[in-house]
Amino acid sequence: MADSLASAFASWFASGRIIDAILLLVAGEALLLVWIARRRGLPLPSLLANLASGAALMLALRAALVGAGWVTVAGWMLAGLVAHLADLNLRFRAATAQRRSRDRAGTTPQTAAFTRVPRLKQL
Repeated sequence: MADSLASAFASWFASGRIIDAILLLVAGEALLLVWIARRRGLPLPSLLANLASGAALMLALRAALVGAGWVTVAGWMLAGLVAHLADLNLRFRAATAQRRSRDRAGTTPQTAAFTRVPRLKQL
């Protein structure tokens, strides 16, 4: 039993099918995130760029497992880098836009009046 399980896993790794299964899970995760983001009005581009980066690295691993040439592996790794840089760019832009937005007058649960922890006077 253990030998047949080990040989099945060895076959899955040698053929790259293990990566195909993981990529199906990543695709399912992407669909779920799109559905959730549309229902809640969340920004999607950064999440999808992050998933694309991971998927490209998985494809580079798959290419290496099946013995593809170094150009194919490097190409997928380059695609992962491009997706990662796009993700970082989107995140930095969102953070910069948030910092530049003007604060509304008044007190809200997000302002310091509600979030600051007061310091106790020492006796």
